[in-house]
Amino acid sequence: MLRLVTISFMLFISSISTAQTNKNNKNMSEKQIEVATLGAGCFWCVEAIFSRLDGVIKVESGYSGGIVKNPTYKAVCEGNTGHAEVIQVTFNPSKIPFSKILEVYFKTHDPTTLNRQGADIGTQYRSVIFYHSDTQKTTAEEIKKKLNDAGIWNSPIVTEIEPYVVFFKAEDYHQDYYANNKNQPYCRMTITPKIEKFEKIFKDYMKK
Repeated sequence: MLRLVTISFMLFISSISTAQTNKNNKNMSEKQIEVATLGAGCFWCVEAIFSRLDGVIKVESGYSGGIVKNPTYKAVCEGNTGHAEVIQVTFNPSKIPFSKILEVYFKTHDPTTLNRQGADIGTQYRSVIFYHSDTQKTTAEEIKKKLNDAGIWNSPIVTEIEPYVVFFKAEDYHQDYYANNKNQPYCRMTITPKIEKFEKIFKDYMKK
């Protein structure tokens, strides 16, 4: 059953991605880089996935959406800053358009759990898309609506779609965390299985 759900999801969201790609093709051809800011739980996990995508130039872990300037990891983890753990992805839209960025985004976390991803609980782990343009906003809203209407998950998507304001880069030791800490217990038990699943499902999207 899980395999059938996965295949159904992939076929459905790929059709959305194709439609969005065709719709925005002219605008994309005029850009060489674009930026996306996404929250999907622990940024260690999300950074490890998106850094493997062909067309992605850079991925940085950090904090967005809160009220505190230059927050620390400790403060964000206490849940009092309003910030979410996010990644900021710099990518080439002619190789991987924003719609495909969102395809990977929705497939690699649970967008139906409020302020939670697995054992990570709190508003800092919320599912959120901070859009950088009206085009990104429209694409995100359309994909979210179509996924909800299709009933891919048993519960409605709770992913927030908010305007991007500011990104605070996380402390240096958070950058490339998985690559530098693969033997750490959290990485072995949580991130490595996600990476292995991701590489099987999105093998055509991977960097060569």
